[in-house]
Amino acid sequence: MKRVRLQSGQELTIRQAIPADAEEILAYIEQISAETDYLTFGPGEFGITAEQEGIFIDTLTKSDNKLMILAFLENKLVGHLTFMGGSRPRTRHAGELGVSVLRNYWRLGIGTKLIRCCLDWANKAGIRKVNLRVRSDNTGARHLYEKLGFVYEGKTTREFCLDGKFYDVIHMGIEID
Repeated sequence: MKRVRLQSGQELTIRQAIPADAEEILAYIEQISAETDYLTFGPGEFGITAEQEGIFIDTLTKSDNKLMILAFLENKLVGHLTFMGGSRPRTRHAGELGVSVLRNYWRLGIGTKLIRCCLDWANKAGIRKVNLRVRSDNTGARHLYEKLGFVYEGKTTREFCLDGKFYDVIHMGIEID
């Protein structure tokens, strides 16, 4: 568990997820899926039961190259980050992160704290490459990732289709020495 101060002076608690968090995480995911169109799913589309989520979390906690961390403000889950390292020997050193923060808590530095915590963990865990994908029109997230050292590595066109409109996805990554 890690406690950090935000720019607002509030104390943010970041800790690893445990299976008992499954229901709270799913409620968070349902809320955030209704708050933004930048995710790969919308309300009611996540498709995981609390039991399945608990098993998934348990699997992550037993892995040395996978991570799920949660951010809490005043005991409320406000941020979530998952890192999935490769499953084969040739790709174990690399993986992809996904991060989200509830809309009412955007621009407080929570995403920054979660990603820095992940990068610190990755360095200690022997991860040498962290990748992510971000919708091309999500300029706020792209700015955050660039500020943290992620660089543009490519683009996939028409990755998202929302209300008949297509959106591209930018691939970004950071090398860890």
